[in-house]
Amino acid sequence: MVDLSAEMTDLWTSLGGPAGRRTRAVQFVAATAGQGASTVAREFAFHAATRASRRVWLVDLDLLGSTQADSFGLDARRFGPLGPPATASPDGSAFFTVQPPLRRPDGRPWPDARYLSAHAVGASSLWVTRFRHEALRPRQAVHIVPNGDYWNALKRHADLIVVDAPPADRSEAALTVARLMDDTVLVVAADQSDVGAPGRLRDAITAAGGHCAGLFLNRAEIDAPRFLRGAR
Repeated sequence: MVDLSAEMTDLWTSLGGPAGRRTRAVQFVAATAGQGASTVAREFAFHAATRASRRVWLVDLDLLGSTQADSFGLDARRFGPLGPPATASPDGSAFFTVQPPLRRPDGRPWPDARYLSAHAVGASSLWVTRFRHEALRPRQAVHIVPNGDYWNALKRHADLIVVDAPPADRSEAALTVARLMDDTVLVVAADQSDVGAPGRLRDAITAAGGHCAGLFLNRAEIDAPRFLRGAR
């Protein structure tokens, strides 16, 4: 395992912690797979949980993968064991919709929020979400929705919301929620060959109404200065 604590300290300083009681939602995304965006999001959330006074939530937008909860579970010696599943929606809202919806015996639709669980991570103040993809039925599909209800409700119960979006080359999730985030951080691996891809993603996020806080150069395997460079 690579120790990213120094990088996360730099990133926390660059982004700035929560101001007063104002909760922020920070999205991490890469233009293409393999840049390490999920690792950066996970490490940043874990680091933030040691600094925040209230809960930190790591929301996994890769609904069918749900890799974040699995990653914590695989390294329980470091992070601590995952707690039992709990509700991940304070008010019954969701940032996705499952279609066609399941029907209860009385004909009412099964709530979308019931597909999402949350797990406490060890003894920290960090919570991570997991989409219960095994509950999907044949011919059902799940879609991220550009609605702020879930994010606004969750902000009332957290200091910081860290959002891990799947890479833009295989999902539009980051663009769908971009305008609902306070900041989006683009993660670029040090050995990235397509130098134009991050710029195109930055422009797409801006066009979608989002705010790019900068580029995080993922140099986890190199002992070199870390930085958050303005993406303007």
